[in-house]
Amino acid sequence: MKLVTYEVDRRKDIGVVSKDEMWVFPLRAFGMEYKEMLEVIKGLSQSEMDLLEHASGLDPHKSNIVGAAMMSEVELLAPIQVPDQDIICLGLNYMEHAEESARFKKEQFDGKREKAVYFSKRVSEAVGPCGQILSHSDIVEGLDYEAELGVIIGKDARDVEADKVKDYIFGYTVINDVSARNLQNEHKQWYFGKSLDGFTPMGPCILTADSTSYPPKLTIQSKVNGELRQDSNTGLMIFDIDHVVSELSKGMTLKAGAIISTGTPKGVGMGFTPPKFLSPGDEVECTIEKIGTIKNKVV
Repeated sequence: MKLVTYEVDRRKDIGVVSKDEMWVFPLRAFGMEYKEMLEVIKGLSQSEMDLLEHASGLDPHKSNIVGAAMMSEVELLAPIQVPDQDIICLGLNYMEHAEESARFKKEQFDGKREKAVYFSKRVSEAVGPCGQILSHSDIVEGLDYEAELGVIIGKDARDVEADKVKDYIFGYTVINDVSARNLQNEHKQWYFGKSLDGFTPMGPCILTADSTSYPPKLTIQSKVNGELRQDSNTGLMIFDIDHVVSELSKGMTLKAGAIISTGTPKGVGMGFTPPKFLSPGDEVECTIEKIGTIKNKVV
């Protein structure tokens, strides 16, 4: 099941996408008065989940669903526009990306990753699946893209054992972890270079956790101006979702609605010789199997 935040006729709504992906039905049509996706994540009951799953299979012509709109007529927004907290990110979580990162920084890489690398990404407002990436050309050189699987926590998680993590996952989304490589290198850390306004395209939906096998082993790709750059599978993460959530929850509470961006595979701009960084006018597509595609232009 896919849940979306969208705008139609100047009204913002939360909706469920029909199984044929031709329609979106507002949750309010089924007596659910959620105004933001975070409210849905924190408050949706199992009976409501079951109702929406059933509703996604309905024919709007026969069922007379109030507010039903064709997907072609709505503007999809980032499913979680303003996260409660910074996004938790995984660095160097695919082995071949760790290799290309070391090569770019002219560092030796021994092929070992014994501990996960965590950092946070500030998001004042996430960019929609067709929104714009701001180039910040006055301060940014080496503007880069990173297609990543976003994992959304469904209930407060503290001291969760690895074999129980599945029960804490609400769903998945696509994230482009846009990065300013010069700021990363100059400041010797990743926070500033990852957190500029317009650096977090997200969407096009939240795929609920029960809609795919666990752990999700999904094709993940990125394209720039139609050229395939990244082509991998989320099953190749070094530290998987079970490990990450369990490890983090041992020392901190992961609140419902928290977003974890699980790292990017090889093929980012800095990995090429010479590097293939982004420029204004470029269009970046990030796609994850079953979830969908976000397509964002650099301005």
